[in-house]
Amino acid sequence: MIFKQIPVGMMANFVYVFGCEKTKKAAVVDPSTDAPEIHEFVEENGLTIEYIFATHGHGDHIGGVASLAEKTGAKVVAHSGDAPGLERAGIPVDVVVEDGDKVAVGEIEVETLHTPGHTPGSMCLLAEGKLMTGDTLFVGNCGRCDFPGGSMEQLFNSLQTRLKTL
Repeated sequence: MIFKQIPVGMMANFVYVFGCEKTKKAAVVDPSTDAPEIHEFVEENGLTIEYIFATHGHGDHIGGVASLAEKTGAKVVAHSGDAPGLERAGIPVDVVVEDGDKVAVGEIEVETLHTPGHTPGSMCLLAEGKLMTGDTLFVGNCGRCDFPGGSMEQLFNSLQTRLKTL
């Protein structure tokens, strides 16, 4: 798997770009901006962006989704708990997923893990042993749960029963 973590934007949020070495199909996770670094990495590796995953619907993670989707024709993927919010923000969701659904990016199987707490539809993505956690989990910390739709109890449960067991 071709894989890159790119810090972008004022908050240095992580955007992930990964692709299948064989098919050159790729996905972008949480493009908070339509950063040039995304396009540079894709071009350098001869990739075609097929999917854009939104781990949750907060603006600091979806700010570049619409622009990137328009430029690339990629399908937007979101959990059912956050998909309506993305659509209200003017971002059409092409693929609505639930916990445990799998999306094929070339020959890479991406499993969706519903991890509510930060938002009702927060999800993590597991692909070839790499876990992309959005704002559910940070290095040394976890996401906030004091925004509308957040839940301390749900976040704790997501961390203990979903992520800790991986």
